[in-house]
Amino acid sequence: MCVEVWREERAEQSRRTSSGSYDSYEELQQNFHSQGDKGWEPQYSKNLSGNRPEEKTEEDWKMEKAVAEVEVSSIFIYPVKSCRGISVSQAPVTPTGFRWDRQWLVRIGNLLKDLNLVLQAPGMDVLKVSLSTPKEIADGVSVWEWSGAALDEGADASKWFSDYLEKPCRLVRFNAASETRPVEPEYAPGHQTMFSDMYPYMLLFQESLDALNELLKEPIPINRFRPNILVNGCEPFSEDLWTEIRIDKLTFQGVKLCSRCKVPTIDQQTGIAGPEPNDTLKKIRSDAVLRPTKKQQGRVYFGQNLVCRDSLTGGAGKGHVVKVGDLVFVLKMVSSAEEAAA
Repeated sequence: MCVEVWREERAEQSRRTSSGSYDSYEELQQNFHSQGDKGWEPQYSKNLSGNRPEEKTEEDWKMEKAVAEVEVSSIFIYPVKSCRGISVSQAPVTPTGFRWDRQWLVRIGNLLKDLNLVLQAPGMDVLKVSLSTPKEIADGVSVWEWSGAALDEGADASKWFSDYLEKPCRLVRFNAASETRPVEPEYAPGHQTMFSDMYPYMLLFQESLDALNELLKEPIPINRFRPNILVNGCEPFSEDLWTEIRIDKLTFQGVKLCSRCKVPTIDQQTGIAGPEPNDTLKKIRSDAVLRPTKKQQGRVYFGQNLVCRDSLTGGAGKGHVVKVGDLVFVLKMVSSAEEAAA
């Protein structure tokens, strides 16, 4: 419902402002002011070159296309796959995702600080795992279609997880020195990830979560969806449409809508699963609703998968970080979710 209302009333307007189809700044500004009586009049911020809007050059317009009135509100990393995330104020960008994101594989809560990965669980002593590279190798580690060797974190970590989970376990780290895990080449050729499910980054809007929560009897927190980058200041679900954005000096490509498994139904504090939010998502975010003329796969979508385009050209090298408060610049977009890759 939220998608359809937004699509009907604002699709053409959003398409033009975000795709840069206006001929001049004056035309764009005039259109924004014409919407003032409807309560929608975005305020401009400085562009990437530092120029004020009225001082923008033609090159500025070509580079930015349009400035979205949005910013990064939260950043999350998940050092151990499927375990509790960590909210950080900034995160270094690497070709395979934020630094330390899903480099380990085992399930339990965690906290990253100092020079150790610190793991905690009810009734267990704290386990500290050094961030220095271990020497032991574990073969036959697999995630979905990928299989390879990983770095084994040793006997202490193995005993800790085995005691807690009551079955033999090993804590392993992705071995970036010898292994690569490509993403789907038909969507983002040349890019790779570590132990994340599919892609290095996942983007989600606060307004999308707010719109979903309005339909739920009991609101859920953002941790159910495990995004890396949470953005605010947008229309609900318009992340579906973004195919290219700039955050700070880095360009990210929206490559594929994020299809959802059962993880969002699991309370991250208790581990108890329920029917929501997936039951509601099936009504408003299924491929039958969003993509009725496309091949039906029985999926629901919430969020946008990203890759960092600069990582293939060396532009995302050492020293580049994404920070809370960074402005988000929309460079390219499609007009509907049906046109987006999924």
